[in-house]
Amino acid sequence: MSRVGNRPVAIPKGVEVKIQGDNVKVKGPKGALEKTMPKSIRVRVEGESVLVTRSGDLGSDRALHGTARVMIINMLKGVTEGFSKQLEIEGIGYKAQVQGGKLTLNLCYSHPVVYEAREGITIEVPDPRKISVSGADKEAVGQVAAEIRRVLPPEPYKGKGIRYAGEYVRRKAGKAGAAQT
Repeated sequence: MSRVGNRPVAIPKGVEVKIQGDNVKVKGPKGALEKTMPKSIRVRVEGESVLVTRSGDLGSDRALHGTARVMIINMLKGVTEGFSKQLEIEGIGYKAQVQGGKLTLNLCYSHPVVYEAREGITIEVPDPRKISVSGADKEAVGQVAAEIRRVLPPEPYKGKGIRYAGEYVRRKAGKAGAAQT
């Protein structure tokens, strides 16, 4: 019996939860989200809480039970508070800017890299070397941040590239040079 999956999830004030078949729709002050739950997971609203149950006792059903509950928690948090990821750019002359809703990255390439964000995702550049990705959907925020980081991941020799704020990049020693005889 799952201890995490059986706990009820409290619905915050100002948030509306609707369940239609396998779809869970959550609407709040920061937007609306919709997720389709697996067939073996049942979701229902009772009073001011959401209950998640599973239909069977298979290993896959047990694994999805707690995951589905956490997905609902993330949806509720996303429409009330939102999620954000911070990225940093390391390297001389590397910078970012937002123009017309598009992120323009000037990195080590001969041309600027333009990234257009998805609907519901906001990209801000408070400093030319810092990027902030925010939105209501936790999965989409993480995916956009990963796609931006993938443009130029940090390299291990000089540490140049795009990294998450606070990410540790393990540095390698450079060439040792020719052995002297």
